[in-house]
Parts: sequence; C-alpha cells; structure tokens
Amino acid sequence: MDIGWPEILIIALVILVLFGSKKLPDAARSLGRSMRILKTEVKGMHEEEAAAPNAAPPAALPPAAPAPPAAAAPTSPDEAQSAPVDQHETR
Repeated sequence: MDIGWPEILIIALVILVLFGSKKLPDAARSLGRSMRILKTEVKGMHEEEAAAPNAAPPAALPPAAPAPPAAAAPTSPDEAQSAPVDQHETR
C-alpha cells in the first residue's frame, strides 16, 4: 500500500484541524529539542563505550566486614523474665 501526495495532504489537514495552527509550531519545537537531547545522549554513550576499553579495570572491593554478633539470648527462664527487651524501640 503506497501513500501518495493526496493522502499525505489529507492527513496534514486533519492534523491541522485537530491541533490548531497555534499549537503545531510549539509541538514541532518541542520535538526538535527532544531529538537534540537524544542525539547528544547517544553521542555521549558512544564516547563512553570508546573510552571504556582503554580505561583501567575497576579496583576490587575490599572484603565485607563481618556482621556484629546478635544479642545473646537468655539461657534460663529466670534471665528472660528479669531482663525484658523492647524490640520496637529504634533509638
């Protein structure tokens, strides 16, 4: 299915009627800005990719510190009653 000049003209007229002649220049300007931003971002990504093989590999991370020991659980029922622990306090 080929779209010829008459179909393109009809589509353009429908768009002009739907959006109005005042909004179309603003929409075209916004589209142009978006395209420029996209172009610069893609160019920056290509530059980063080109520079990445020449860069030194990232340094190895130091080993993680061991987790602090958990609070000792009471060993007898007497200790559990004598030392209540408030687990909801986060101060």
